[in-house]
Amino acid sequence: MRYLKLSLIALFLMPTLALAKIKPVDEVVVYKSKHLMQLKRNGRVVKSYKVVFGKNPVGHKQYEGDSRTPEGRYTLNWKKKNSTYYRAIQVSYPNAQDRARAKKLGRSPGGAIMIHGQKPHWKNIEQYLTKMNWTDGCIAVTNPEMDEIWAMVDTGTPIEIFP
Repeated sequence: MRYLKLSLIALFLMPTLALAKIKPVDEVVVYKSKHLMQLKRNGRVVKSYKVVFGKNPVGHKQYEGDSRTPEGRYTLNWKKKNSTYYRAIQVSYPNAQDRARAKKLGRSPGGAIMIHGQKPHWKNIEQYLTKMNWTDGCIAVTNPEMDEIWAMVDTGTPIEIFP
């Protein structure tokens, strides 16, 4: 009986232990038109994910509320473990160019662009949400995928988002 308990505990912890041993990636690349995010180390793809974006995915984010996902080179600058959307890693949008562009339009550039999971109570619609753009401009994955990304991406990692 004791052996069975230890085996069950080991089985439960195995995914967590496996993720803890993963070396961090050094770049994240997103292709909006392909709904693809790649985690790279030394120029090689380590892991790929199907991702979804803002409700208005075509084009670079112009201002707060346009439901677009930014395009360009940014940094993943902090992690939020207890996010409304499970876990989240912030993209450093807006940069100086983004702020200047929005200012010309007389608008706020917005912010809080994240790679994130889904709300924990959405479990019964998780797969449905992988088939449509539903965020306000963020990059969304499933919660198990977010666990992997969380383990492989450190703050300070560059992210490049292509159209």
